[in-house]
Amino acid sequence: MSLPHAILTALLEKPSSGLELTRRFDRSIGYFWSATHQQIYRELGKLEQAGHIRALPAPVPSRGQKKEYEVLPAGRAELTEWVRRSEDPKPIRDALLLRLRAAAVVGTEGFADELRRHLALHRAQLEEYRGMEERQFPPERRTTEADRLRHLVLRGGIELERFWTAWLEEALAGFDDGDR
Repeated sequence: MSLPHAILTALLEKPSSGLELTRRFDRSIGYFWSATHQQIYRELGKLEQAGHIRALPAPVPSRGQKKEYEVLPAGRAELTEWVRRSEDPKPIRDALLLRLRAAAVVGTEGFADELRRHLALHRAQLEEYRGMEERQFPPERRTTEADRLRHLVLRGGIELERFWTAWLEEALAGFDDGDR
């Protein structure tokens, strides 16, 4: 149910075409809620049918022109209601954790390489997030409630990556030097 709400959020931030939404997902929302180009377009159609969004009229009608969408009052009301709803945390489903548990049964030969690969990926993501924080949220920009909340989302990503890097370093510390 969250993809339509992610799209409504993005459109309330800025009316956009499906292609622009896909690009914005790749640069921001996609870090914590990913969606393919096809999923976004399919959801745009459903949101339009439900009366939550509408395509803006084109200044000059032409065939093949991309549609730009905006949120209607019903869409804003749906998003507001969704924000206010209670929702329990979701259990973690991570293949690496399951694979580590399986390694406890079948052996860890070669698994340290995979842990190191994941560590490198999480370190790179952490650096990307820190760079985004530096560029997008300098101390002087953190003045509005909207900026504070957007910054909190990014801080959540930073803290998750810090957790994963520390956890992977701890996991690797338990492997023999011969497996490093």
